Amino acid sequence: MKKIFGYFKGVFKEGKRIKWPVRSQFVASVAVVLCITIFAAIFLALEDYAGGILVQQLRDAFSSLRG
Repeated sequence: MKKIFGYFKGVFKEGKRIKWPVRSQFVASVAVVLCITIFAAIFLALEDYAGGILVQQLRDAFSSLRG
């Protein structure tokens, strides 16, 4: 038990040494991350949709070869 308490004591000690960003920097950073995440999600969704259409077109084009 002493090791566990010693570990968390060290964690809190290190946490006090961290220079945390001010609120405005934090909000700006979160906004950038959210914008990039939303852009990537939309891009990947559109890419997946286009890929699905392409695969369906190829299936339709080559369906006569199946027999």
